[in-house]
Amino acid sequence: MKKFILTIGAIMVSLVSIAGEGMWLPMYLGRTYEDMKEHGLNLTEEQLYDINNASLKDAIVSMGGGFCTGEIISSQGLLLTNHHCGYDYVRGHSTVDDNYLRDGFWAMDKTQELPNEGLYVRFLLNMSDVTDRVLAVVNDEMSEGEREEAIAAEIQKIQDEAMEGKNDRFYEAAVESFYHGNEFYLFNYQVYRDIRLVGAPPSSVGKFGGDTDNWMWPRHTGDFTMFRVYMGANGEPAEYDAANVPLEPRHHLPISMKERNEGDYAMIFGYPGSTDRYLSSFGVQEAIDLHHPAIVEVRDLRLSIMREAMDADEAVDLLLASDYASVANYWKYFLGQTEQLINNDVLAKKQAMEAEFSEWVAADPARREKYGQTLTLLEEGYAERARFVELEVYSLEAGLTGISSALFAYQFNNAVNRGNDNEELSAMADGHFEESHLPTDRRLMGALLALFNENIDSELHPDFFTTVDTAFGGDFNAYADYVFDNSALTDEKRLEAWINAEEQSPLAEDPMMTVANGLLGAYIGTLRATASAEAKLAEGYRLWTAGIREMHPERDFAPDANSTMRVTYGNVLAYEPRDGVMYNHYTTLEGVMEKMDNTDREFIVPARLVELYNNKDYGQYANANGELPVGFISNNDITGGNSGSPVINGDGELIGCAFDGNWEAMSGDIFFEQDLQRTISVDIRYVLFIVDKYAGAGHLVDEMDLVYPRKKFLGIF
Repeated sequence: MKKFILTIGAIMVSLVSIAGEGMWLPMYLGRTYEDMKEHGLNLTEEQLYDINNASLKDAIVSMGGGFCTGEIISSQGLLLTNHHCGYDYVRGHSTVDDNYLRDGFWAMDKTQELPNEGLYVRFLLNMSDVTDRVLAVVNDEMSEGEREEAIAAEIQKIQDEAMEGKNDRFYEAAVESFYHGNEFYLFNYQVYRDIRLVGAPPSSVGKFGGDTDNWMWPRHTGDFTMFRVYMGANGEPAEYDAANVPLEPRHHLPISMKERNEGDYAMIFGYPGSTDRYLSSFGVQEAIDLHHPAIVEVRDLRLSIMREAMDADEAVDLLLASDYASVANYWKYFLGQTEQLINNDVLAKKQAMEAEFSEWVAADPARREKYGQTLTLLEEGYAERARFVELEVYSLEAGLTGISSALFAYQFNNAVNRGNDNEELSAMADGHFEESHLPTDRRLMGALLALFNENIDSELHPDFFTTVDTAFGGDFNAYADYVFDNSALTDEKRLEAWINAEEQSPLAEDPMMTVANGLLGAYIGTLRATASAEAKLAEGYRLWTAGIREMHPERDFAPDANSTMRVTYGNVLAYEPRDGVMYNHYTTLEGVMEKMDNTDREFIVPARLVELYNNKDYGQYANANGELPVGFISNNDITGGNSGSPVINGDGELIGCAFDGNWEAMSGDIFFEQDLQRTISVDIRYVLFIVDKYAGAGHLVDEMDLVYPRKKFLGIF
């Protein structure tokens, strides 16, 4: 029998059980506002989202179009996000001698802040409902393809109108689909392109725990990086220029120095990337049986080859660090999601929803007419595409995205066909070779194509596999050696000679181009073979999503994440993952020291941090118990893209920076697990401690507005 322990968390269950799930559009927070207040919000609706006056949404940015979220934390454009969000930019500024990724980086004044080519942030100006206009161009007689074409054309018109008279380098208008094509919203953004690196802790802090602790609680990772947004001297967005000045934001988040107690209100603004909460049971079965295992197996092989090369050479370790981290993150994600889809019995939960839906449809002739084919469309769609699921994964994961030289060949060939001049082609080549480790790519090609050959039906293989069989005896490593030794696209000097030749040989005859075209052909073949199935799935999900919302008019259904701004709210909350195990709602520096193992690259602790711990030199950042808080958990609803999102208390103050979900609820992108799902965040006090006490960059803390708890005088606040 499960033991029930009376804690604040247990007392709070009835309150928090109606929060947690839901990534809500900021313009519709009025629908959840009363519930937000019940959970501890003290702000007005206008303080959350207002298009005419400064509000919380004006402190939140989408980074690079949506790969992460950031927040403005000072009146001088200082931006906080996760360490793993800034990882590749820190790596790009690093060398073996000045390894900022390993040792950390801190600009001690603004002249030392480092520009980052290609990095930009978007501020949401406003959003509006354009559903009626978009859907006015479709009718029930259209095929799914005709419907998609008509909608795409109307969306383009709306976006063009929104961008009239605006510079497309500094403004963006995007119409996004919601509820599987049942609603559409226009988002207008202002874009800033001068973003400079300000500070990053060493990876031994920012990535402490590495792949072992990824998606796990308890967590002890200082997952943060700081940038600064710059604007032109005229106050407008501008390209990078040394004369630019720090952004004067409409709003920046004050920093809470108050205690973090279980039950405290916690709210997250951010840009979650993708969820699939309306996925059918047929889709869950496909994920468990076909899609996820294929990705995990391919990525496992990629990681082992990369890790061996990285361990052997520090320069290679630095070169491949970002790619490795990216591959590893979603390797573990799909591994965990598969496990939890099974453990949390998500398939049965989806089947129960579908049974309820079928009963509801059958009870009314009008509903039978409208929704009668919904589940049939979904079942048939998945059945028709089943044969090609693993092929699609392999043609990308073990092909174009797994072999960087093959992807480069495809991209370079496109540039040639577009008519890029020699200078542009040379610059493209230089960029590729600077960022590639060709010996590792050679090994990856041989191993990945061999795995492709072994696991995918021979009838679906790319044409060049026949050449491997006939000319190389089926030895894909030998074939990889041949391609890398003879391709112009795998050697800097050979490619430069090709670019500058008076008469260029056809790229189509290049060995690496043969590989790229074969893999691309396999991928395109899956799209053609599954076109009919995808049309059925598109129609089925549009009907399914509309139907279940109609079936439960009393309930607000949040739309799936799609990299647009969302708000989720709940409370700081412990949880019980299994019988006999109770996880506290926060961790401290004590746990870092307990995990310390300087022989393991994932659990190294810097000597300076050990010194501060031994001296208990925590300054103003200790909690009421004299501990240094590191992380905390809340029952907020987040996913990829939310990385770096601010965790905000009921007074609109920053209390932490979100960076992960928890292992036991990794099925949550498909089915929200109310009792288990937690967001893992780094406590803002640990961030400030690392900046101030560890790095000696207290001038950055001086920029911020720190909010302290009110003092008691004679027992009165």
